[in-house]
Parts: sequence; structure tokens; C-alpha cells
Amino acid sequence: MIKEVINEAEEKMKKTLEVLRKDFSTMRVGRANPSILEKIQMDYYGTVTPINQLANISAPEPRLLTVQPWDKSIVPAVEKAILKSDLGLNPSSDGNIIRIIIPQLTQERRKELAKVTKKKAEETRVSIRNIRREQNERIKGLEKAKTINEDEGKRAQDDIQKMTDKFIKEVDRVLDIKEKEIMEV
Repeated sequence: MIKEVINEAEEKMKKTLEVLRKDFSTMRVGRANPSILEKIQMDYYGTVTPINQLANISAPEPRLLTVQPWDKSIVPAVEKAILKSDLGLNPSSDGNIIRIIIPQLTQERRKELAKVTKKKAEETRVSIRNIRREQNERIKGLEKAKTINEDEGKRAQDDIQKMTDKFIKEVDRVLDIKEKEIMEV
């Protein structure tokens, strides 16, 4: 019973950390990364579809992304979707391939991005702490129901606390890496 609670806590914390990593990977930091286009969606024959499912996206150079739709007729629509996104990118196409030059970030924009990353990291820490609180309440419920004794409950709560500390350290590490990446000119 206790094992289930601890395993569930670890699973939820891992997923929370993965969400943070995925969010960080989609943030633009002055280097071309195909994942920054993952959140862009467009209407494809009546269905809202992410453009990474409609085209091949690659980074042939450090500051250039290329988007090559499999269906050539949607090139203008993909271009419009990229323009409408909040990424501030200016695509240009030759009718077959869309090229996106990733502009150099200004110092002001870098500081803004650093603030956003800190905010996302703090939200992740709060989520991890909420998972800890939920699982500790489940353990206390098991204690009240006399399913486990007090000592087992204390040990389980200690294990969950150690796990929480480990995941929060990992969030801090991921944040540190992303901040260095953002501030790197």
C-alpha cells in the first residue's frame, strides 16, 4: 500500500519535470531548434493540426530553420500560421520550402526570457510540493484507517520528502542550464 503511494508520487513528479523540460525546449534562445515550432497549429482541411505533423522541420544552420510541408499546397497556410504565432518569427518561402532566420536576441529579451523560465520553474516546484502534500495526506488517511502504523507512515513521509527534495534539485539544475543558455550571446 505504501509502495503504491510512493511510486505514484515519483511517477507524478517525473511527469511534472518532463513538462518543464518540454516547455524549456520550445523556448527560443537565439539558436535554431525545430522544437520551437511544436506548439504552432493550423487548420488543415477542417482539422487543427500541429505543423510538425504536416511538414519536415530541420535546422540546417545554427540560426536557420527550414519547414518543408509534405503537401505543397499548404505552404502559404503554414507560413501564415508561423507569422501569427507569438514567436516573432518572419518566415519566407520559395513555394516549396519555408525558411525562418532566427534573429539574435536582445539583452532585454534575454532578461524577459530568464524571468519566464524562473516563473515556469517555480510553478513546477509548487506542483511537486502539491504532489508531496497529496501523497502525505493519503498516508495519514492510511494511518487513521489503521492500515499502517505510525512508524511506517513516518518512514513513507520521509521517503516522499527525500524524493521531493531530489526533484526540486533537478528543477533547479534544469533552470540553471536554461538560464545559461538564454544569457549566452
